Amino acid sequence: MQQVPIVLAEDDEDDQLIVRKAFQQARFRSPLHIVDNGRELMHYLRGEGRYQDREAYPMPGLILLDLNMPVMNGEEALAQIKADKNLQHIPVVILTTSDDQTGINRCYELGASTFITKPVTFSGFLNVVSELQLYWFSLVALPDDDQTS
Repeated sequence: MQQVPIVLAEDDEDDQLIVRKAFQQARFRSPLHIVDNGRELMHYLRGEGRYQDREAYPMPGLILLDLNMPVMNGEEALAQIKADKNLQHIPVVILTTSDDQTGINRCYELGASTFITKPVTFSGFLNVVSELQLYWFSLVALPDDDQTS
C-alpha cells in the first residue's frame, strides 16, 4: 500500500482530532498534515512561509478539503488548486457537512475528485477513512509528487 502524504484542510479542531484518531485506528500509514483554512492550504501547497521545508511539509498526493472554513473557504481553495498547473494533478476529496446538491455539483465542476458528506459518528469517520485508504491507496494509481503539468 502506498504511503502518500495527505493534507487535511479543516478549521474545526474536533473534526481534526476525529480524523487524526480515525487515521490511527485504521492504521493509515500515510502522513497526515493539517491546515486550518484554504489560505493556509495554498501556502502549504506552494511551499510558502513556514511550509518551505518540503521534508517537513511534503507535497501531498491527496487533499481532504472541508468547504466551510474562514479566511478562504474550500470552494475558493479548490478553484485555485485546479487553476494552478503545478497543483491541478493532486486529487481533492471534499469532506464536509454539506449535502446540498448544488454545492456538490459546483465542487465537481471545479475539479473535485470525490465528494463525501462528513459522518456524524466516530465509527462513521472510521469507515470513511478505511474506504479512502482502500480506494485511494490500494486501487487507484496516483500521479507522481513531482509532477508539473
